[in-house]
Amino acid sequence: MLTNYLVLAGTVRKGLIRHTSPSGIPHCYFVLTHRSEQFEGGFARYAWCRMPIVASGKILQSYTCYITVGSRITVTGFISTHEGRNGLNKLVLHAEKIDLIDLGE
Repeated sequence: MLTNYLVLAGTVRKGLIRHTSPSGIPHCYFVLTHRSEQFEGGFARYAWCRMPIVASGKILQSYTCYITVGSRITVTGFISTHEGRNGLNKLVLHAEKIDLIDLGE
């Protein structure tokens, strides 16, 4: 199996949308915005992205109950391409683990 593993920390920017598939699997969709300073080639650079997240299954649904717009979280999972209604492809992070970031750090 080839490696497909991503850890991304950021702020929830769009409201959570909950949906249950025809097979009974609960899904929660939201958008995470990441902003940071990274080092590349010995120089600091600004990194920014907006990543759609999908959290599927009953276990992850219990974690999403604590997430609201503005929550700071870390999502661990794998990325896959989803085709939008407009026919354009976008990368989506499929959550396997969600952690709230303690603002008291």
